[in-house]
Order: sequence, then structure tokens, then C-alpha cells
Amino acid sequence: MEVLHSPTTTWHQACTVEDIPADGGACVLIEGRQIAIFNFSRRNEWFATDNQCPHRQQMALSRGIIGSQGEEPKVACPFHKKTFSLRDGSCLNDEHYHIATYPIEIRGGIVYVEV
Repeated sequence: MEVLHSPTTTWHQACTVEDIPADGGACVLIEGRQIAIFNFSRRNEWFATDNQCPHRQQMALSRGIIGSQGEEPKVACPFHKKTFSLRDGSCLNDEHYHIATYPIEIRGGIVYVEV
């Protein structure tokens, strides 16, 4: 597994693009954290967030349904339907919740996440 370092960030090779379903997500483990990776193929965009829904602390966001609220890409927790921006992690239907988001890049068919 390739790891790229810079003074303030570390890019981790997470998986291949084939590991993530089109218009869906999957979970990877990076530095002991569960990271949800989403292939929003309808928008030709990729996103990475915490896998844990802060509402009930369940590791489930990678199994959530992705979609859009206006122009905002979002994921809905499969258990409680809280929806989160895939761009900035804000909860779109309850301001008390937030998830971390991570920079993501696709290079040569490999998915990299900065953690």
C-alpha cells in the first residue's frame, strides 16, 4: 500500500475504483478509522467521509443512499435518515450533527484519501 507524505498531510492508497460501486459507497480502514468512500458516478465526483453517523454512533454511512439536495451532494444514514453534505459534512436536516470529510483523489484507477 502506497502512502504519500507532505508536511501536514498523508495520502493513503485506499482501494481501486472498481472496489466502490457506481452511485454507492464502501468502507475502508485507514489509520484505525473507518472511512466511507462514495463514487457519485451520476455527478462524476468522488467523496470521502467518516463512516460513523454521529446521531447514534453507528458505522453505517457507507451503506447510505447518495443523492442531491438542490446542487448539494448528500448521503442519508440508512438507519435514521439524517442527511449529510458530502462536501463539508454538515447535517442538512439537523444542525446539531456533523461528519468529517476528507480530500480524495483518483490516480491511475487507485483511490487515495488524505487523512
